[in-house]
Amino acid sequence: MTLQRITPQQAHSLWDVASTRRLEVTAAALLPANTLMQRAGLSIARLVMAMRPHAQSVWLACGPGNNGGDGLEAATQLHLRGVNVTVTWAGSILDAPPDSQQAYQRLVAAGLTVSNHVPAQADVCVDALLGIGATRGLSGLLATWAQQMNDMRAQGAWVLAADIPSGLHADTGRLLDAQACTVHADATLSLLTLKPGLFTAHGRDVAGEVWLDDLQVSISNQEQATAILQGLPTEKTLKHNSHKGSYGDVAVVGGAEGMCGAAVLAASAAMHAGAGRVFVSFLGQCQSNLPELMVRDLDSLKMSELCVVAGCGGGAAIAQHLPKLISQAALLVLDADALNAVATDTHLQALLRERPAHTTVITPHPLEAARLLGCNSAQVQHDRLSAARALAEQFQCTAVLKGSGTVIAAPSCIPVINPTGNALLARGGTGDVLAGIVGAALAALRHRAEQATNKAANLVADTTEGAAFTAACHAVYQHGALADQWPTHAPWSPSLLAAAAR
Repeated sequence: MTLQRITPQQAHSLWDVASTRRLEVTAAALLPANTLMQRAGLSIARLVMAMRPHAQSVWLACGPGNNGGDGLEAATQLHLRGVNVTVTWAGSILDAPPDSQQAYQRLVAAGLTVSNHVPAQADVCVDALLGIGATRGLSGLLATWAQQMNDMRAQGAWVLAADIPSGLHADTGRLLDAQACTVHADATLSLLTLKPGLFTAHGRDVAGEVWLDDLQVSISNQEQATAILQGLPTEKTLKHNSHKGSYGDVAVVGGAEGMCGAAVLAASAAMHAGAGRVFVSFLGQCQSNLPELMVRDLDSLKMSELCVVAGCGGGAAIAQHLPKLISQAALLVLDADALNAVATDTHLQALLRERPAHTTVITPHPLEAARLLGCNSAQVQHDRLSAARALAEQFQCTAVLKGSGTVIAAPSCIPVINPTGNALLARGGTGDVLAGIVGAALAALRHRAEQATNKAANLVADTTEGAAFTAACHAVYQHGALADQWPTHAPWSPSLLAAAAR
């Protein structure tokens, strides 16, 4: 494989450190000694020259381990191609791993020396301080170099991280030490495999543009990926010969006193995202100013024929209605106050687990997820993939753990990390919009299942195995893509986001 830039358009497998290590050991056993490190160094050099062809100076900051060895190899390759390089190395020929020792010997043979001083400025900085095996944050000399690299970046230098930005946990995307320095890269070249931590939690902030070089190693089908980076969903062609009954019905239940807007946002998003009909059942004295939404009393809704989105602006009032909604709704999306009610009621939790498979989606943010799991939000953010998987297993549903790099998990499915979205979504109301988009996707799913089974009032779960998970993945991708595509200087609000959800 040549160097490949990772974009939101294409799906990719993601591999944790343990899986990557197994792949590395297997590949190294089949190749001449030091081959993988030489390939890694050449790849780093090629990306530097491709992205900054006119760079006059390159500083390679190399740590004591094999990530530093990759940096030493890159320095040699750049030097052989006429690039002015400065190499600082925190290792030594006596203590370095065998591959790094060989990399140092090749560097010396090429006429390079390791410098004792960091350059005052550089056009390009290569972060090869800590690799994927790091479990502690940067300290001492490495922390000093990382801070100098960040300072140079602030002055215009381009920073490339080798495999992982130093200070970032490769599996989870958390900072190894929130109080210590972490390298902020303009680009990260992931070597051999793509790591989950590059795409969730702090990863998206510090990794910059992500590239991959698989180092010419083929991955066996016997090795299961840790997660999947979501790609562009397949667009469905809408038939001309269709009507409002062709795309399913959504009912939004929420909008307690003083919180009507949340329910209206969810319902508006469901309508614009393609639901055939959208009903709203307010729990307080509310009214909708959108004529396309149909306001209905909750008792008048036939739950067995609907996708119910419950909890948006529901307040404490939603709790008393949840037993009916959970036990009767054909398809169900639980958000916000509905999740908070479930977190404190073991009876509701049992009802949720008893629902038919592949019919339920929950959409918590980290604090709501923490309440459901009986922990705190810091623990959820510490390992977002594990938290999402735990939610899915505990409640036997599809769990959408919102945040930077939203994670979607379901029982028996490889978790998905969503690559779309940005800080525009860090606004009150955007979660309600997402719930509505998910509801519309599930409503369309129900209609297709009915057509396939020819049973107009029943959803047969066996015919839609995994489809609720897929619908949630597509809805999350669409929601984030709307923010990514938003014109830079255009007005922004959750209501405009809802109206754009097509």
